[in-house]
Amino acid sequence: MYARLQLLRGLKKESCFLWGPRQTGKSTLVKQLFPESLYYDLLLSDEFLRLQRNPALLREEVLATEPRGPVVIDEVQKVPALLDEVHWLIVNRRTQFCLLSSSARKLKRGGGNLLGGRALRYELHPLVFREIPDFDLFRALNHGLVPRHYLAENPELLLQSYVGDYLKEEIAAEALTRNLPAFSRFLESAAFSNGDIINYQNVARECGISSPTARDYFQILEDTLIGRFIPAYRKKQKRRVIFAPRFYFFDVGIVNFLLKRGRILPRSEALGRAFEHFIFEELVAHRHYSGLEYPLSYWRTASQLEVDFILGNHEVAVEVKAVEQVAEHHLRGLRAFMEEYRPKRAIVVSLDPRPRKIGAITVMPWKLFLTKLWEGDLIA
Repeated sequence: MYARLQLLRGLKKESCFLWGPRQTGKSTLVKQLFPESLYYDLLLSDEFLRLQRNPALLREEVLATEPRGPVVIDEVQKVPALLDEVHWLIVNRRTQFCLLSSSARKLKRGGGNLLGGRALRYELHPLVFREIPDFDLFRALNHGLVPRHYLAENPELLLQSYVGDYLKEEIAAEALTRNLPAFSRFLESAAFSNGDIINYQNVARECGISSPTARDYFQILEDTLIGRFIPAYRKKQKRRVIFAPRFYFFDVGIVNFLLKRGRILPRSEALGRAFEHFIFEELVAHRHYSGLEYPLSYWRTASQLEVDFILGNHEVAVEVKAVEQVAEHHLRGLRAFMEEYRPKRAIVVSLDPRPRKIGAITVMPWKLFLTKLWEGDLIA
């Protein structure tokens, strides 16, 4: 059991939504924080059925008790009508709630009341570097950082179940499609595009679907927190730049399984992509958990000069290279970006054993970079 970062700042006073893909640990975290809370688990069929039939039962039961801590509703998207009762209790009785959900899409599609700003919004990510003592990079790259998968000695069956039962069936249901084979092909095609700019026409052609359907499927992955787009950096520029966003799945282990990558080893062909994906996940989690919510983007010119990640308003430019010795040719994109924008810091995150300076660029071993990131030494 890992001690998760205390991301629920202010929860002792405020109601909140806690979003996150399945198995990231939402239920476990909330049960640890609030062991005496009144708890409704809508994954239980009897609980689901009685509240679906009569949502007013929630109000009547809460009013009949004196809740200790927030009232917790797990998988609240299954019964969107409960949110009207939650709204009434927050406004009229100042009841505090913690509402867990793997998908805001179901709430919106079902006409769910998102409480009009009366609940804070938090997201639980897979495990991150700072949460794991004796962090093992290659275990993370091979297993992914969904807690059960990282802990497992052989995560293959767990990943197979996660992709088969959750992604290919439950997420397909979000698409309101009965064409499960096409959606399965789409997931695999999306995995091949992981970390890249998405060409919807190419994806559609590979999957036997239309371009608008492919675009809708990517939107579903984003709405269900299974993936996210990273925008292009759009500040004024001299060079002609690419404006289309890039797409990443929420966990490197899921991509490994969808691509049938095999084991990622030092100097292996798949290492570079997996390592970049891992650093992206850390940045996404950090910007949320830290409360900074700084912009996160990438930069690419039409001539293929590129910087993997731009933090903030070009305060920090980060290039990721899965090499044991960064060389001059790895710095072309950073140097071009520095000529135009003059970031406060330019960093190459690598497998180098020690940090070093190459002119104004810092080569930083990945462990040092993540330590500085989570300690707040890179961006404020």
